[in-house]
Amino acid sequence: MPGIDECLLEAMALPGARGAALVDWSSGLALGTAGESPVGDHETTAAETAELARAAAEYESFAPAPGEPGSVGGPAAAGPPVEDLIVTTRTGYHVLRFVETSFDSSVFLHLWLDRTDGNLALARLRLRALAEGLVLR
Repeated sequence: MPGIDECLLEAMALPGARGAALVDWSSGLALGTAGESPVGDHETTAAETAELARAAAEYESFAPAPGEPGSVGGPAAAGPPVEDLIVTTRTGYHVLRFVETSFDSSVFLHLWLDRTDGNLALARLRLRALAEGLVLR
């Protein structure tokens, strides 16, 4: 089970990976980073991506439909209602994968991929596996 640094290094091994971070979406702070940042500063990128994550995790529009796990009156669900977010730019992809933990977690993995060399489907699958195996110490 990898810790933060190992997890980010594994994410950086994906084709087209430019940068990776583990971010606390409640505070907007980067808990760990690897590679480059789209704006040259990992803390700025962490704060900006945290705004997106917060919106997805807290806004009613993204909540489960009635009767689905996690909805009012539906079965309980662990973690935020959103699994991941994908933002596509002209030059890259940003994949934000929420990390479920045994405690009340508010962290996500952020992977920045080059659009030419990156494989979005592979990145989503790999980030899911990394998030599931991540050990927060």
